[in-house]
Amino acid sequence: METVNRLLRHVRAALRPEPRRAPLSRRAVRVDIVLALVLTAVALIVAVRYPGDGPVDISKVEPMPPEAPRPPVVGPRFMTDEPYSPPWPLVVMSALPLAVRRRFPLAAFAVLMTAVLGIGDNASWINVLTCVIAAYSAVMYSRHRAVAMSTMVFAAVLFGFAFRETEPILPGWSSPAVVLLIAGVLAGLVRYWRRRLKDDRERLARLEQDQEEATRRAVEEERARIAAELHDVVTHNVSVMVIQAGAARKVMDVAPERSKQALLAVEAGGRAAMAELRHVMGLLAAPDADHPEALEPQPGLGQLGALIARVRAAGTPVGIAVSLPPDPLPPGVDLTAYRVVQEALTNTIKHAPGAEATVTIGYTDDILQIEVTDTGAVRDAAPGDGNGRGLIGLRERIAVYGGELTAAPTLAGGYRVKALIPWRTA
Repeated sequence: METVNRLLRHVRAALRPEPRRAPLSRRAVRVDIVLALVLTAVALIVAVRYPGDGPVDISKVEPMPPEAPRPPVVGPRFMTDEPYSPPWPLVVMSALPLAVRRRFPLAAFAVLMTAVLGIGDNASWINVLTCVIAAYSAVMYSRHRAVAMSTMVFAAVLFGFAFRETEPILPGWSSPAVVLLIAGVLAGLVRYWRRRLKDDRERLARLEQDQEEATRRAVEEERARIAAELHDVVTHNVSVMVIQAGAARKVMDVAPERSKQALLAVEAGGRAAMAELRHVMGLLAAPDADHPEALEPQPGLGQLGALIARVRAAGTPVGIAVSLPPDPLPPGVDLTAYRVVQEALTNTIKHAPGAEATVTIGYTDDILQIEVTDTGAVRDAAPGDGNGRGLIGLRERIAVYGGELTAAPTLAGGYRVKALIPWRTA
């Protein structure tokens, strides 16, 4: 039953008409009309100047032996041996329908075939030519492929029966029936290859579109990553610089040396921010082969000491306990761990002034554990302008490696950021 249903689906698909084609161009319409008029004129000339026998006759009857009387021809010649000219309407209709061979291919072929069959034994080479063109057009341009091919087979059988008494001047395999079948098969092959070419072009266009879409998504992801990098760099370093600048302003008159130290810390923070900004912005352009030192390596836990020093210089005491695996961390994991500590300490500076922070880093066989806690603000903090983007970015970074991030207040009034990052690549 399933086989029958599948066969029925294939039959329905074959009988289903194709989508309508685009309207013909004016040039194509003019070409078809000119072709039809020229062939009609030639057919009329052949019918008038060579009545009964065209210059290349396909219906020449085998003559009887000289000693036997020649029997009269039964058919359109009305029992006479006199030259017979077919009616001019049939001659006209045996060529003129080619004017609409691309707009109404099956109808044009049916009308033309009927006219040629009406001409009968007086058909000449011009009628064979118009039939071949009409047959080719019926298979090539019809929206109903199965109907067109079935019509072609039917027409070949009908022509073979109608002209069974003829003897073509061309070889026997070139009888009208065979010629029609060859024209139909040729049109089918051309149509098939044109369809394949169209499908290949559409597939190529889809591939190019998919490639452009993938490129666009990659650009968007890269922009988001760079935005996260810029957020980490700017937020941390600028926060430190603002606090140091504020401290310098307060003690500038009463303790110039402390003010000088604070300003030096501001300068150091600014230099560090510029260095990291150059690195991040350098990701947007190809490296300069002549100046390979222009880009610094990505920060990692190896630069954790410098980060802690900047935070302490901003007035936030930081305790640190680090235990790293004996094997080097993958670069991505190393960078992510650094960003977790950087973001957590930056939030402490911004939202918990006067608090003490503790950084603890440890590991198990597969997981790198990072925990940053603070004791909470000891004085009123200015209203924060953060939007949580830093923590969201951290969660996205850690999720890439299958880890997780938790950030929540502690029972003692402080805040804890904890990250678990798988560090083994295999």
